[in-house]
Amino acid sequence: MWGATKLVAGREITVRLRDKTFLISTVVFLLVAMAGVILPALFATSSSTVAVVQADAAAQLEQAGMEVVSVPDVQSAEQLVRDGEVDAAVVPGDGPGGLTVLAMDRTPDSVVRSLSSPPPVQLLDPDAVSPVLAFMVPMAFGMIFFFASLTFGIQIAQSVTEEKQTRIVEILVAAVPVRALLAGKVIGNGALALGQVALIALVSVVSMQVVDSADGLLGQLGPAIAWFLPFFVVGFVLLASMWAVTGALVSRQEDISGASGPAQIVIMLPFFGVLFLNDNPMAMTILSYVPFSAPTAMPLRLFFGDAAPWEPILALLILLVAAGLFLMFAARLYEGSLLRTNGKTSLAAAWRERETRVS
Repeated sequence: MWGATKLVAGREITVRLRDKTFLISTVVFLLVAMAGVILPALFATSSSTVAVVQADAAAQLEQAGMEVVSVPDVQSAEQLVRDGEVDAAVVPGDGPGGLTVLAMDRTPDSVVRSLSSPPPVQLLDPDAVSPVLAFMVPMAFGMIFFFASLTFGIQIAQSVTEEKQTRIVEILVAAVPVRALLAGKVIGNGALALGQVALIALVSVVSMQVVDSADGLLGQLGPAIAWFLPFFVVGFVLLASMWAVTGALVSRQEDISGASGPAQIVIMLPFFGVLFLNDNPMAMTILSYVPFSAPTAMPLRLFFGDAAPWEPILALLILLVAAGLFLMFAARLYEGSLLRTNGKTSLAAAWRERETRVS
C-alpha cells in the first residue's frame, strides 16, 4: 500500500508544480511575508510624535519634520509614552547634550538620528509587543493557515470529483487501494502546503535579518514560527481528509460548493475566532486546545508569551489524536462514497456502503 500511496502523492505534487496558478500564488505569499516583516519593523522604528522637556531639543526635532509636544517635566513625558500618546520622549539626562530618549519597547532610530549628539535610550518596557506586531502577527498566522487549508482543500475536493466524473476513479481503484488514494492525495498536497509555508517562514526569517531590529523580531517570532510548522502539518492532515470526503460525496464539480459547507465552517470559524479574540487570554487558551483552531492559536500564545512550556506539547498531542481519529473516520466515508456516481451521497449512505462491502 505504501508504494501505491507514494505514486499517488508523486502525481499530485507533479500536477501542482506544473500549475501556473500555484506557482504565482506561492510567489505572492512570499512577497506578502517579506512585506509583513519589514513594514512593521519600519513603522515600529519610525517615531513622528515626540514629547520634549527642553526647548533646544524641540527645535532639532521640528526641523526633522516631527510633531513635538512640550511637557513640563520628565514624569509627564514618561506618562505620555506609557499611554501611547507619543512615540518617544526626549528628557534631561546624562548622555551627550544632557539628553536621554525614552521609548516603550524599541529604540526610536529616527529620533536619535535627529539629535546632533545621539543620546542614550531608555526602554520603559523592553519586552512589550509593539502594537503593529500585535495586529500583524495574528493576521499573518491566521491567513497562512486559512488560505493554505482552503486553497489546497478545494483542490483536493476538485481532484477527487474530477476523477469520479470522468470515471477514471474506476480504473484507479482497480490498480490502487482506495485508502492509498486518500493517503496519497493528503500526503502529496500536504507536502506542497508544508513546502509553501516553510518557504514563507524562511523568507520571514531572512527579512528579519535585514531590518534594523532583526534580533528583537527573530527572538519574538522564532519560537512561534518553529511551533507553527508541526501544528500546521497535523492540522492540514485533519482538514485535507475532510476535503477529500467532500469531493467523494458528489459526482459533479458544480456540487462541491454545496457539499463543502461543513469544511468551510470549521476553517472560517477558528480563523475569525483567533483574529478577533487574540487579545482575550481565556478565549485564546481554549482555542489553543481545540483541534481546528490550535494551529494558529497556540503559536500566537507563544508569541505573546502567554503559554507555559508544556502547553504546546499537550496541544499538539491532542491535535495528533484528533487528526488520527478523524482520518480513520474520513477513510471509511471515502471508501463508501468514492465509487457512487449517481448524484450526491449522504454521510449515512457512505457509512452503510462501507459496511456492506466489508460484510
